[in-house]
Amino acid sequence: MSLPTELFTVGVEEEYQIIDPKTRELSPRSHQILPLAQDDIDRAAVQLEFRQSQIEVATPVCYSLTEVQEQLTDLRHRLIAAAAQADCQLAAAGTHPFAHWQDQPLTPDACYQNLAQRYQRLMHELVTFGCHIHVGIEDRDRAIQVMNRARQWLAPLLALSASSPFWLGSDTHYDSYRTVLIRRLPMTGPPPAFTTYREYQTVVQSLIQAQIIDQPTQVCWDVRPSERFCTLEFRLPDMTTTIAETVMLAGLVRGLVRTCYDQVRHQISSPVLRPEMLHAAQWSAARWGLAAHLVEVETQQPLPASHLVEQLLDFVRPALEDFGEWEMVAAIAHRTLRHGNSATRQRQVFQQRESLLDVVDALVAETGQCGLPSSLPIPAGAAQLYKP
Repeated sequence: MSLPTELFTVGVEEEYQIIDPKTRELSPRSHQILPLAQDDIDRAAVQLEFRQSQIEVATPVCYSLTEVQEQLTDLRHRLIAAAAQADCQLAAAGTHPFAHWQDQPLTPDACYQNLAQRYQRLMHELVTFGCHIHVGIEDRDRAIQVMNRARQWLAPLLALSASSPFWLGSDTHYDSYRTVLIRRLPMTGPPPAFTTYREYQTVVQSLIQAQIIDQPTQVCWDVRPSERFCTLEFRLPDMTTTIAETVMLAGLVRGLVRTCYDQVRHQISSPVLRPEMLHAAQWSAARWGLAAHLVEVETQQPLPASHLVEQLLDFVRPALEDFGEWEMVAAIAHRTLRHGNSATRQRQVFQQRESLLDVVDALVAETGQCGLPSSLPIPAGAAQLYKP
């Protein structure tokens, strides 16, 4: 019997770069943008983040990908308008191409200041931007079992979302350098397997007692049970540049959760996943994105990225068909495979004139393709890459 879709609600959080339109540098003006945005957006939907040069939006609880798309389009439209009032622009990518971490002031919040004090330079260097996707599961023990199974598919999700090829003014030769930066902190990367939610809580409390973290929300594994909501939170994607890519990822994640949930409910066995292979698969996805071979975790063999994405699509297809969202998700995924992820598109823009300013302009333009005209044109030759 089909489960009601209300069990698998979805919500998305997006972290945007605040851009100075003249220099294309990151601009620490979140405190100017926030009150302007909150005049037009629900206060809970837009928040400050770790850096003063970033700002976050969060959708309400959604019941379909169409609703996710509508909410994100509206939020981007309104936030871009608020940023324009503060003489700023917004860009959506995992890292800024050339801004230096030393020039990015922290948001004066006690929680953020404590993080900086505990992790010192690792936290100061962490100028990164992510997309977090929540899928509703009421039963916490089943959420843990779903998390255990979903770990197998984290690498293709990361490869599809990768949008951080540049760092400190040069090409890192990683598609997701954001992943590399985050992995230096404790409690990041693929989560270990747990038997029950109580076991998960016991481990988290042990980490607090050992003074590795201060509170449960500082467990930043790629997927984790949310502390605030009855959801599984997928934290691994880079900030996706287009709304279409975010919708695709939300659909894949929702379909993955539903598929794994059904497997748990029907007591279908799952493979034992070696932790070192999970980490290897994540590294490979961060390094190559969709451009080369990734690691198939179960068989421990290299596999072309496109084949692994197709395997993921096949795995979640019944769930997406049940949601009525298969055609939408598959179409965006196949378009991404044909034209490349955001990291690929950014490199293509850079190669035209070897200008990182052009890359920022292209990101701003693509981010703004949600019904609000961009104040900057897309660089010459990039128009076909940035069609909505």
